[in-house]
Amino acid sequence: MAAPIAVAAGEIPVAASEPSVAASETPVVASTSVVAAPVVKFLGIVPYEPTWRAMQRFTDERSPTTADEIWMVEHPPVFTLGMNGSREHVLAPGDIPVIDIDRGGQVTYHGPGQLVVYPLIDIRRHGIGVRQLVVALEKAIIAYVGELGVDAVGSRDAPGVYVGGAKLASIGLRIRRGASYHGLALNVAVDLEPFERINVCGYRGLAVTRLADLCGGSDVRVTDMRATDVRTVAAGLVPHLLRELGFQSQTGCARAAN
Repeated sequence: MAAPIAVAAGEIPVAASEPSVAASETPVVASTSVVAAPVVKFLGIVPYEPTWRAMQRFTDERSPTTADEIWMVEHPPVFTLGMNGSREHVLAPGDIPVIDIDRGGQVTYHGPGQLVVYPLIDIRRHGIGVRQLVVALEKAIIAYVGELGVDAVGSRDAPGVYVGGAKLASIGLRIRRGASYHGLALNVAVDLEPFERINVCGYRGLAVTRLADLCGGSDVRVTDMRATDVRTVAAGLVPHLLRELGFQSQTGCARAAN
């Protein structure tokens, strides 16, 4: 199996009216087998396109026994346009590149200060469907930010996590050969200005928010690293991801990358 990406992997402590999923022709068939916990990797700030290509290779080259992985990253500024996307929603990209990719959904923005999570999961082996995967990702974020006093909700019409109608996290997936790639993007302390250059997820005027601002008015200090530091947020989110994805009940923990 090819190495995920040519960067050093750090360790993570383990304690839509608008479609957001693009699926290949391979049907997903539920399995009752016990699945090992995923390998969780924090890869730091990595360029978008090589990471995307690495996800594709991982998915294409994996076998029925390949361990699942969860990659946690930040990206330099980039707009990504999904397979259902229209360039009319890219209003004024300026000097930020726009990349057409193979996930579902419309246009979104990635940049430093945003936690991007890529669940590379054999959903056929794990016995979950696409909708279950989307809901699990939403619920993991909702549970984590709830610990910080933020009341968030998911959406069946436009997948993602919202606070007071503003989008805190986006979700866009691709299912190929019965396995998932792409994933979720959680706004931690990211610069929100680039979102003004697009119709976020194809919705004109959709407001966007970030965790650092939401925690400013809660019992959590705005300087609290649980609301402002991407790596700290990643570590705190892992247990919720494992639980909602059904791994924790099977194994009790995940394996951290070496």
